[in-house]
Amino acid sequence: MSNLRLLNEITISTSQLITNITDVFTNDFDIYKITLSDFSTVGTTDNKINLRFINSSGSVDTTGDYQYAVLQLKSNSSFTENKSTSLSRIDRITTSDQSPETQGCVIYVFNPFSNLNFTLINWQSFHSRGQGEGYKGIGCHKELVSNTGVQFFDPEGDRPYNSGKIRVYGLRVDT
Repeated sequence: MSNLRLLNEITISTSQLITNITDVFTNDFDIYKITLSDFSTVGTTDNKINLRFINSSGSVDTTGDYQYAVLQLKSNSSFTENKSTSLSRIDRITTSDQSPETQGCVIYVFNPFSNLNFTLINWQSFHSRGQGEGYKGIGCHKELVSNTGVQFFDPEGDRPYNSGKIRVYGLRVDT
C-alpha cells in the first residue's frame, strides 16, 4: 500500500496565467507532494512558473515573506544561483515551453496547515528547453498562518501556459 494519497488532480487544457489549487492542505497530513508535468506554453517563449501559498481565508499571500534559494542546472553551460530573502513568491519552480519540449517537477511541502510553523518546501524540476535544464531549490513561507492551498503562475503576466497536469498528494507517515 502506498503512503501517498492523491488529493487533487488538475488537467490544464485552456490558456491561463494563474492556477489556484484550494482546500488541499489540512490537518490530515504534515507533508505533501505536488507534481507538475507536461506544461506547454501558448507561444514559443518559455515561461518560468512561480509559487505562492493560499491561506485559510482564501487569500493569496503576495507579501515579501518568501525566502528561497535555487540552483539552475544547465547541461550546456555553467550552473547559476538565484535567491531572495524577501520576495513576494518562490521563484523558478519550473519552466514550461512550447510542445514538444516538456517538463517535470516534484515539490515537497512541509507543515503548510500548521499556524505554529513556517511552511517549508523543496523541489526539483527538469525541462527539455535547449540542451536540457533543471532547478533544485529550497524555500520558506515565513508566515505563521494556516495555508490551505497553492498558486502556480507566470510572473511576467504575458506568457500563458495551455496544457499540463498538477497532482497533489498527502504523504502518510506510518508509526
